[in-house]
Amino acid sequence: MTALFAAMSGGLIAAGLVMFVLWLWPAEPDDAKPRRGPGLMIRWRRIPARTRWSVVGGLALGLLVAVFTGWWIAVLVIPVAAVGLPVLIIGTPEKARIERMEAMAEWTRGLAGVLSAGIGLEQALVAMLKSTPPAIGKEVRSLVGRMQSRWSSEDALRAFADDLDDPTGDLIAAYLILGARRRGGSLATVLQTLADSVAEDVAARRQVEAERAKPRGAMRWTTIITAVGLAAFSLSGAMAGYSSPLGQIALACLLGLYALTLLWMQRLASPKPLPRFIGSSVRQDRP
Repeated sequence: MTALFAAMSGGLIAAGLVMFVLWLWPAEPDDAKPRRGPGLMIRWRRIPARTRWSVVGGLALGLLVAVFTGWWIAVLVIPVAAVGLPVLIIGTPEKARIERMEAMAEWTRGLAGVLSAGIGLEQALVAMLKSTPPAIGKEVRSLVGRMQSRWSSEDALRAFADDLDDPTGDLIAAYLILGARRRGGSLATVLQTLADSVAEDVAARRQVEAERAKPRGAMRWTTIITAVGLAAFSLSGAMAGYSSPLGQIALACLLGLYALTLLWMQRLASPKPLPRFIGSSVRQDRP
């Protein structure tokens, strides 16, 4: 009877964890439909496949550990660790952001070189299509496609800024909009200067990120050693004092505090994003 009750309790905890993840996951707005909350299955499908598999695998492993050891806290701790620890200790999105900025600088420099030959902006964008860096290839193809679909240059470039969703992309789009309005010969020089400025910013960001990687590596090794130590102590019986229901709750609180510490350290190491100034997300006073 005790085993049945424990199994039912573990199943309820697992179901509650899945419901909690679904509730936390943001739903994409859809203005064409009535404003009702999407179903659980829709929310579940919107979660990245890697995260879904981490939740499912963590639940399965947690249930196995709970059944064979009696530590039902594993049903909660292992799935949360499988989802949260990679996010907290592996790294931040700053590396991908730096790579995108480097791609923007390279593309802007190439576009300046093509414009210096005396061709128009639209033709230069088409000519640069094949040599666009992969990090922003999708956005540049969308820009060229909009222009070839008879969008105005300004509207297409504002949509391009939205696709990039980056303050540096806003700056590039703003210069291109001004160049499309004035049709002067100085756009190539301005873009070359802008590309050099972005490249200097990228170099500085890489240096800062390399310094931030040192405490992140220490945090990663501390977490690995802590996890291995907890596993060894639990198998050796040194943590028998935490095997009672109250002890497992206390252990869950301690692990939660450790996770909050990791989150706090990650927030300290993450740079504050700069605000955007162009695009649909920013109110524009168009002439």
